[in-house]
Amino acid sequence: MTFKRSSMLAMIAGLVLSAIGCSNGKPTLSRVDVYVGGQDGYHTYRIPAIVVTVKGTLLAFCEGRKNSVHDYGNIDLLLKRSKNGGLAWSQQIVVHEQGGDAEITIGNPCPIVDRQGIVHLLFTRNNQRLFHTRSTDDGHTWSKPIEHTGILAGFAYPLVRVATGPGHGIQMRSGRLIAPVWVCDRPLPDVNKEPTYARYQAGVIYSDDRGVTWHAGTLVPPALDRLNENTVFQRADGSLSMNLRGRKHGVRVVSESADGGQTWTTPVPDPNLPCPTCQASILRLSPREVIFSNPASDTRANLTIRLSRDDARTWPHSRVLDPEPSGYSDLAVTRDGHILCLYECGERAYHQKIAVARFNRAWIMTNP
Repeated sequence: MTFKRSSMLAMIAGLVLSAIGCSNGKPTLSRVDVYVGGQDGYHTYRIPAIVVTVKGTLLAFCEGRKNSVHDYGNIDLLLKRSKNGGLAWSQQIVVHEQGGDAEITIGNPCPIVDRQGIVHLLFTRNNQRLFHTRSTDDGHTWSKPIEHTGILAGFAYPLVRVATGPGHGIQMRSGRLIAPVWVCDRPLPDVNKEPTYARYQAGVIYSDDRGVTWHAGTLVPPALDRLNENTVFQRADGSLSMNLRGRKHGVRVVSESADGGQTWTTPVPDPNLPCPTCQASILRLSPREVIFSNPASDTRANLTIRLSRDDARTWPHSRVLDPEPSGYSDLAVTRDGHILCLYECGERAYHQKIAVARFNRAWIMTNP
C-alpha cells in the first residue's frame, strides 16, 4: 500500500544516534518493501535492524536465509543502503557469510552508530560465537570481524547459545557503546524440555574505547520466565531502561540499570505493552519522547507504534502501523525527523518480506 507524503519538514532535536528529531505538520506515512522472500537468491529474509549514520545514510540489515524460514541453516548477514530517507534502496550487500553453501548461521545483527561516524556491527555465528566488525564509510565496506566470544564468561552463566539484539544498540551520553544480548543454557531443540526461569537471561555487553574491547555487564535477574530479545534506551536521568521479551507473559517486561549496565533491577511486566512472545524495538525520539514498536496482539500481527512523553513509563499515544501478519521490527529516525520502522510482514505470514514504513510524529498523534 502507498500513502501520500507531506513536503513539510521538521525541527531537529538531537540526542542519540544521528540528529534525532520530531516531525511537525500533516500526518504522513509511506511504505517500501526492502527484502522480499524468494528474490535475490534467498528463501526468506528475517531479523531486521536499522540505523541512520552520521551522514544521514540509512542502513537496513537482516538475515538472508538461503533454503528455508528456519532459524538455523545456511544464513548470511545482509545489508541495503538508502541515501534518500528510505524511499529507495541499493542492491543488497553480503556483510558476512561463512562456508559457502555450508549450514553456517551468521545472524542476529546489532548495529550501533557512534558520534564519530563509525558504524559498529555485532553478530553471532551459529548462536555460539560473538563477533564485531565496523565500517568507516557509511556501510560500503566492513573490517575483518574480530571474535569476542571470550568476554561472555563474564556473565558467569552456563552458556550454550548467545544472540546479540536483535535490533540496534546505542551509544550512551558518556560515550559507552551498549549492545543488548541474551544467553541460553540449552541448544534449541531441547530448550523447552525442562522449563526454568533462568533458561534464558538477558543483559548487555559494552565498550568504552569505541569498540576496540568489549566487556560483559550482568544479566537481568531471572525473576520472570525466560527473558530474552531485549532492547535498550537511555533515560533523561542517565539510567538505562531495558525492554524484554518474556515467555507467555502476554506483555513486555522492563528492567533498569543506574550504572551503565553493570547491574539490573528485578524485571517487572509492563501491562501497557501487550506482546505475543515476540521481539520489539524502543528508541528515543526527542529529549522528552520515546517510541516503541511491536505486534500488539495475541499473535504476530497488528504491528503498533507507541509514543511516550515520560521516558517509557506511560504510553498515551499509539497507532496501528500494519494490521496484517507482522513480526520483528526496528526503529530509527532520519535527520529531518521522519521515523522509520523496518519490520517483518506479509499477507499470509509475518515472514514473507521486510518492509520499511516512513512516517512522522503527527501520524502517531492522529489516531483515527
